[in-house]
Amino acid sequence: MTQPYAGSIPQPLSIPVIPLREFLPWALFGGLLMMLLIYFVGVEQGATSFIHGRVVHEFVHDGRHLLGFPCH
Repeated sequence: MTQPYAGSIPQPLSIPVIPLREFLPWALFGGLLMMLLIYFVGVEQGATSFIHGRVVHEFVHDGRHLLGFPCH
């Protein structure tokens, strides 16, 4: 087993740099997914619904109350 000895010089850590061109599309995609999730949890119900019926409302009902959105 190799052990560092008292006179060893610590090597600096290199932090990887992510270029903005690679990060920006993923950030936009994540933002759109979050906006869609907030819509379905907070707004999708009743007269303004895109999906007919109450399936989405019942599926996100507890999450809606947990996040403080009123629904009834």
